[in-house]
Amino acid sequence: MSSSFFEGLAPLAARMRPRTLDEVIGQTQLLKPGSPLNKLATPPEAGKHNITTSVILFGPPGTGKTTLARAVAASSGRRIIELSAITAGVKDVREAMETGRTNHEAYGIGTILFLDEIHRFSKAQQDALLPGVENGWVTLIAATTENPSFSVITPLLSRSLLLVLELLNDDEVKVILRTALSDPRGLNEKFTLTEELASSIARLASGDARRALTILEAAALASEGKADQAPFEISESAIETAIDRALTRYDKDGDQHYDIISAFIKSVRGSDADAAVHYLARMIEGGEDPRFIARRLMILAAEDIGLADPQALPLAVAAAETVSLIGMPEARIPLAEATIYLALAPKSNSAYLAINQALDDVRNGLSGEVPKPLRSSNYPGASKLGNGRGYSYPHDDIRAVAAQQYLAAELEAKTYYRPKEIGQERELVERWAKLRSIIRSFKR
Repeated sequence: MSSSFFEGLAPLAARMRPRTLDEVIGQTQLLKPGSPLNKLATPPEAGKHNITTSVILFGPPGTGKTTLARAVAASSGRRIIELSAITAGVKDVREAMETGRTNHEAYGIGTILFLDEIHRFSKAQQDALLPGVENGWVTLIAATTENPSFSVITPLLSRSLLLVLELLNDDEVKVILRTALSDPRGLNEKFTLTEELASSIARLASGDARRALTILEAAALASEGKADQAPFEISESAIETAIDRALTRYDKDGDQHYDIISAFIKSVRGSDADAAVHYLARMIEGGEDPRFIARRLMILAAEDIGLADPQALPLAVAAAETVSLIGMPEARIPLAEATIYLALAPKSNSAYLAINQALDDVRNGLSGEVPKPLRSSNYPGASKLGNGRGYSYPHDDIRAVAAQQYLAAELEAKTYYRPKEIGQERELVERWAKLRSIIRSFKR
């Protein structure tokens, strides 16, 4: 083409930013009728002031925090002042407070102060926000990708509503892509995209609308041809060119999902760290929910490593908590750390086998009566029933273990827990044998 369709245009993500709450895709949990955001976006009735409740929007990148702030301001008729914690200082905050107070007191106009990345503000900078928030000079809408409980001062948290934004699902991202393809503000029907490739872009975006639109725009730019050929078809190769890597074949709801997670688990269980990291990379690149991967690692740590390395489960839990706090792409690092640790850890499924065998017995009616010494004696009349009588308090024995009937007679021969001589569980083999011999030496 002699001149590109894109010349002189702002980025597609900027052009397609919703102008009102009605245009917002996703975040339905925050936009229900009567929700705080809807109330903030409602124009004031004659003679009444706007609602001035401040809010903190907490969510991953590309979920619409800036969009919601601007849409609320536009819908409510308020003025908006935008500051970024990366570039703004205390002086900028105080000037915004003064502007808000003037608008409020002199003109009766509400002001929204949108503060992006509030977690980057120091305590002193956040303190400077308090007078304007307390006096209603501004309605603060603060955005953060980090947990506000750890990054926002308590006085500000207590004066604000915390609203949590979720990653968009693939269907919501595809709606945004289709809108961008047809909307005059977007690609204005000059490009086409198959449903399969729209799904690929949605998967690559991992719930980030801005990322999806950036990929679409770059792929459209790579697909441009002669003016008389429009509309131009966006091809798979154009998308691969746009993102500088091949599209990974991965269906989060199909066979690929189940096959790869199965291969991942079996590789960790089989102690092949290289294979485990490979399948982890395929899931990440395929757009798998990192929280799903983290949950599988926690299950694996308990089921396949267990008491051979008791630190495996706390490490997997810590990785899952980290993933939920930081999100992608950084979450790939704790996921890889946990994957490698669990792959190299000694393996024991003794706890898994023990609880399953015990459950089988209970489900098959093998329970028996609770021995009277073990029954509760903390209620009136219990002593008359003999409850608690004859109980041997283990701490009265120098070994802190006593010969005692803990199971019904028909269960005393049962052995549910069979420790394995692997890793740290090796120490439990002899210990459990000694303890069991003392406990089971009880004489009726």
